[in-house]
Amino acid sequence: MFGKILDIYENNVLVENINQTIDTNLLNIHVVFQDEKRKIVGEIIKITKEAFQIILLGELHDTFFQNGILKVPSIHTSCRIIYKNELEMLIGSQNYGSKKTLLLGNSIQYEGFKITLNQNDFFSHHFAIIGNTGTGKSCGVARLLQNIFYFNNEAVPVNAHIVLFDVYGEYHSALKKMESIPNIHMKSYTTDTSDTEGELIYIPPYFLDVDDLAVLLDVNDSSLLPILEKTLQYVFIFKSTDPRSLAYKNDIIAKCLLDILSSGKNSTQIRDQIISILMKYHTEQLNLDSEIVQPGYTRTIRQCLNIDAQGKINAIQFVVDFLSEFTKVELESGIIGDDFVYDLEDIYYALEFALLSEGTLNSQAMYEKANSLKVRLHAIINSSMRQFFEAKKVLSKQEYIYEMFQTPLKEPAQIVNMNFNYIDDRFAKTLTKIFSRLFFLFATDLTNRGSYPIHIILEEAHRYVNKDRDTEILGYNIFDRITKEGRKYGVIMGFVTQRPSELSSTALSQCSNFIIFRLFHPEDLKIISSISANVTLRDLDKLKTLRPGMALAFGSSFPLPVIAKIDLPDPTPNSSNINISKTWYPNEKNIV
Repeated sequence: MFGKILDIYENNVLVENINQTIDTNLLNIHVVFQDEKRKIVGEIIKITKEAFQIILLGELHDTFFQNGILKVPSIHTSCRIIYKNELEMLIGSQNYGSKKTLLLGNSIQYEGFKITLNQNDFFSHHFAIIGNTGTGKSCGVARLLQNIFYFNNEAVPVNAHIVLFDVYGEYHSALKKMESIPNIHMKSYTTDTSDTEGELIYIPPYFLDVDDLAVLLDVNDSSLLPILEKTLQYVFIFKSTDPRSLAYKNDIIAKCLLDILSSGKNSTQIRDQIISILMKYHTEQLNLDSEIVQPGYTRTIRQCLNIDAQGKINAIQFVVDFLSEFTKVELESGIIGDDFVYDLEDIYYALEFALLSEGTLNSQAMYEKANSLKVRLHAIINSSMRQFFEAKKVLSKQEYIYEMFQTPLKEPAQIVNMNFNYIDDRFAKTLTKIFSRLFFLFATDLTNRGSYPIHIILEEAHRYVNKDRDTEILGYNIFDRITKEGRKYGVIMGFVTQRPSELSSTALSQCSNFIIFRLFHPEDLKIISSISANVTLRDLDKLKTLRPGMALAFGSSFPLPVIAKIDLPDPTPNSSNINISKTWYPNEKNIV
């Protein structure tokens, strides 16, 4: 079959075709150039009656394959088809019942061979699964997850923590069957209030910090962040009955009123604003009926605000002196305790006062900008979104995470499916960011780093992990941060998308492994070619002709780019295309 080497140029070798036949079954088959010291691997890329054109890929060592060629074979080196034990170094061990090995699919080049990879190498790095609609992407994701649990004869991964953000609610059926495996459980959360197969998604409002509120309220100006910081301080002050908090409460109310008194507005405006504030924000010591004692008489604050015939508040100095007595404390940072509980109404109540204390009443421009926070929060409280922020019980953040990965019987739940099908894209994006940040902060607070790995898989990732203004407003994008820092803490991202060109380039560039189904869009192909040195333009050309269910896989877990035919999951997700014929002609039989 293989004769002598005819020519060597760049990374290509021409080998004589002794049989002078064109056997297309040999295309893309691997060969080995072997001498006494080295085994160089090549792939047959073209066959003529005269010669085989072979591209050089790397070298085989005793137990592994090394990509890249330092030195081409000599002209006298013999060529042969790769042996089975050598092939396993390229496409993975055929012992895929091992807990070290993850089954991906079937080789299309070598009949009867499987494509496998090192499970630890794949799931300890961020990854992306990409492909056009209808190419088998959802089935591929479901099959990959099923393979983790189905084909493991040594042990089941009982300590796995996989969160799947399920945009269309299509994975529940594909994952539920895994509960038939001993000690394996799937937990469902849903945004559908009528769904009896899952718990309603919720985030306790007292978990929300400044960054979370900024995302929830769609803040588009970083100058509004100090107002949210004050809001969270004030929500504690207004709800707490602690004596220290009472002093703070009197202080911030008094300072707000003093700002109004010195605003330069007319007497009627000053009186009306102070009365309006004290009717809503008051304490036992500071309210409209608080008495101001002066030599010879005593009057309440309300009485001191009376306007005389000349349109003046004659007793205004008495009010200023009285309020000044309350402004002798300094608000400490970090005064909110970890076990402090509040709801959205408490946040709204505190936010209104934070707007007042920031002087927004004295600045029309600032008022209009900051008032959007109040409008958005009010809209959430009075909409169906409110139900997702109603805490069922008091939990710490750590307890909340642990409970998320437990069944009602306190058994470990290895897969958590989050069904976002019943909320709009903007709110789904908000929840995804808040949850992802919650997982990341949980992992970074663990004493034993990486002891509780969490894998976050985002369906339709281009909707959420995109080039938004988070970095400009908050100083970071949570998905970019996780992809850059999360791996050392055990927080791993998996992006599933049909439009990689719309995905954050920072997040995508941090992925180490890629499973790519058929792609057509030039911009997407350009992105794929630029994100990894492990794939060539020759490999990417194959993407345009892949059949549904076939994928090009490459990255740090793959010695070489390989094409795998991924088996259909059992059961499949609810992601199949609509059958127009059956829908249009409901009374016809045998319509395919």
